[in-house]
Amino acid sequence: MAEWSWVAYTVLEVLIATACCLGNVLVVCAVCIGIRGSLREPTFCFLVSLAVADFLVGVAAVPLAVLLDGWASLTPDLCLLLSCVVLVLTQASVLSLLAIAVDRYLRLHTPLRYKDLATQRRTWLAVSVCWALSCLLGFTPLFGWHNYSPLASGTTNKSSSSSTSPPCTFLSVISLPFMVYFNFLGCVLAPLLVMTLLYARIFWSLQGRLQESCPQARASLLRERRLARSLALVLFLFAGCWIPLHLMNCLLLFHGPQSVTQGALYTGILLSHANSAVNPVVYAYRIPKIQQAYSQIWRRFLTGLDCCHGDERVQRSIAGGRANQTETCGSGRRATP
Repeated sequence: MAEWSWVAYTVLEVLIATACCLGNVLVVCAVCIGIRGSLREPTFCFLVSLAVADFLVGVAAVPLAVLLDGWASLTPDLCLLLSCVVLVLTQASVLSLLAIAVDRYLRLHTPLRYKDLATQRRTWLAVSVCWALSCLLGFTPLFGWHNYSPLASGTTNKSSSSSTSPPCTFLSVISLPFMVYFNFLGCVLAPLLVMTLLYARIFWSLQGRLQESCPQARASLLRERRLARSLALVLFLFAGCWIPLHLMNCLLLFHGPQSVTQGALYTGILLSHANSAVNPVVYAYRIPKIQQAYSQIWRRFLTGLDCCHGDERVQRSIAGGRANQTETCGSGRRATP
């Protein structure tokens, strides 16, 4: 049974990784190519940052999750480093979502100073800070908050005649107190609470302005509310997909390994990774500019396919004409006395 559950888990991880890669590449292309001047808008810059993090989940985090399930024998240092990469990508998603929430809040509450504050240079600086902080927070276990002692590990390796390393698993090197107290409460839950308060303030303010606004300003406020709802939905999905896995870590810490079954743990991991594949679908259905950019990309792609097929048909007709001409010339030569 355990073997079948691992096979099903691995197959689903492969499907999720494929969806993450294809969907988020499409998001980056839609924003950078399909929407003119989009990279001058801070919100779309942060969406690109989030899409890059989701793409890297499919490229790196999902394969590492399968690898860190005890099926590879790695040195403890390498196992710890690979485990930290997963934490970095999660943190990059959280901070990108936080940057989006702060941007929408500033846009609504400081409209006169917003253009001066949210310049293109400052926006990309904020993106760089998000990724730098993600690396700092995600690689924290490398500085000593982990589950093994390098000194004891080195002594054991020298004394043992066998050179094989123990199986590498995430929780064999990452400590549960770190995952619960630092990663969950400090790096995930606290930013989620801040974002929830920001969006609550945004919706409260928009509701008040819509009631007091004139018809000319109402259309702009409705577009702002629609975008805020879409981004809040992305935040809600992130929380819904990641919090179950963190709650399982809490159960493992306070009640021991018997409190969480292997199947439940696999489900939590799959749910957290699926979040990166769901975001491009949300953008397609909820954000009109990205929806239009998707349509343009698909039209160009289908037009390109039609052109390729048209060129093939032309080449075939030319080749057929040449063959007929050669055959006619050959028969003419044979008929000449």
